[in-house]
This record gives sequence, structure tokens and C-alpha cells, in this order.
Amino acid sequence: MFPNTNNVLPKIVEIITKGQNGVILLPANATSDAVAAGTSLYLGLLKQGKNVAIVCSTPIKSDYIGSDKIQPSLSVGGDNLVVSFPYSDGAIDKIDYHIQGDKFNLVIAPRQGFPKLNPNQVSYSYTGGSFDFVITIDAPNLNALGTIYSENQTQFQGKEIINIDRHLTNAFFGTANFVNKTSSSTSELVLKLLTDAQIEIDKDMATNLYSGITFATNSFTSYSVNAETFETIAKLLKLGASKRIQSQAPVAQRPFSQPSSQPVFSIKQPGVERQPLQNISTVESQESQSKEGAQNPQDWLKPNIFKGGGLV
Repeated sequence: MFPNTNNVLPKIVEIITKGQNGVILLPANATSDAVAAGTSLYLGLLKQGKNVAIVCSTPIKSDYIGSDKIQPSLSVGGDNLVVSFPYSDGAIDKIDYHIQGDKFNLVIAPRQGFPKLNPNQVSYSYTGGSFDFVITIDAPNLNALGTIYSENQTQFQGKEIINIDRHLTNAFFGTANFVNKTSSSTSELVLKLLTDAQIEIDKDMATNLYSGITFATNSFTSYSVNAETFETIAKLLKLGASKRIQSQAPVAQRPFSQPSSQPVFSIKQPGVERQPLQNISTVESQESQSKEGAQNPQDWLKPNIFKGGGLV
């Protein structure tokens, strides 16, 4: 049994049931376990017909199912249409629009020497919406979310916050705290929540959770592994989990310091998750590249935006 969850899980299920729009937030530099737990919950809530987004302030490189949906900023639905496409500095000369009959035409002109926009690379989304509930995954406190929280603190006010974590230092900051400090992984906690919420767990979700537990426990060898861990694994295998471990590159790989004349090799052991090394502070020594009387303007690379034929 998970301790102190008899009253918490029904409350979490009630919050999710009442709300329609929600966000799942991963901590900065999220572990494989956090990504596995977050993506599995994301897929589950989509099955429930919820309008939900999954967000992490730092880049995630992973082949977990659903990891490609992780956004870098806090936004949920809304009425504002966002048109997105690959962009490099200087590639666009100007952006214009005109109305022709009942059609609104957005015109994007490439700069000379750059390729034209590929329509197959254009994607669409909506922003400007609000959310009813927040679910934090594997975060001991709100500051662990990085810029997602520090730049959007007002959006957290008055919101139902569901805190799912296993850190010993968890601050119990949520309106509902599903915190089990003896659990061997956060993925196990999410499986428990999905089960209590009666959300169907498909093969993709089961595989994500299986991989998350495997990484968190160093292939079931950590001290926190117990009989319940293996019962959870057995359940996931029965649900169709593939034992092919999903790979996730660390968010910020920093090899051990070596003399500059020596090559640096990154060694990854199967089933073993390495925590990113802490960044070593260095003295900033940037020197200005500009010379007196020969300053280069920086705005020439930005596209000119025209509205109704006028330059903005």
C-alpha cells in the first residue's frame, strides 16, 4: 500500500474530473522517470477527453511516446491561432497580410538567398487559454520547475495544484499532495493514479512507465526496490509493456573535465541513468567585437512585418 493516499487519490480524481483544461509540469532537467511518468499521465488524460498540455522549461530528448508533445512554455488551448515553422536568423525578409474576399492571406517572404517556406513543415496550435488544474511531476517545490514557474507565478494563483512526487524534501505545496517518499519511482505513483481514475492504460503508456521504473531503480537494483515494485512491473507487462527500454539523452550532457588536448567520450550504460553534472562556474571574459565608428546593426536579420500594406 502507498502510505497516506486513501484520501488524496479520490481528491485528485475529483479535481481532474471537474476540470477540463490542465497542464502537466516537469521539473527543469527532468529525469527519465519524470518524463515517463509525465507522458503517461498526459496520454491518459487525453483518453479522458481533457484539453491538456505537458511542459518542461529545459529541452527533452527522448523517444518516450508523447515526449514530442512536451512544450517549452506554459500555454493551454485558447482562441489565438499560432502558425509555427522552422526559422533561422535572416531567413525571412518580411511578413505581410491582405484580405481577398472571405480569405485572410498571410504572406511570408523569404530573404534573397534563402529557401522558401515548406508547407509540410508548418504546424498550427492555439494559445491564450486558461487552465483549471496544474499537475507537477517529480518536483520537490515549485521553484524546481524553473522558468515555467518563475515567469508565470500569477497564473498559479487560485489554481488546483496536484503535487506528485517521491523526494524526501518535498514541501507539500499542492492543494492535493500525492507524495510517497518511499516509492522507488514516480512512474509507480502515476500508475496508481491512472488505476484509481479508471483510465485505460494502453501499451504505449505501460511501456513508458516500465522504462521509467527501470531507469529510476537502475534496472531494479536500487535500495528502494521492494516486492511492490515487482508487482507493479508484472502488472505493466500484463498490460503489454515492451521491455525495450526507451532511451533519453540527458537534457544537458556535461562530460567530466579533461585537458583540452584529450578527446572526450560519453559512455552510457544500458539501464543506468546518469544525473547531469553540475555546471562549473567560470569567470566571464567576453570581449566586445565592435570597433569605434564601425558598429554593425543587429536588427537587419529580423523580418519586416507589414500590416495592411504598412510597415510596423
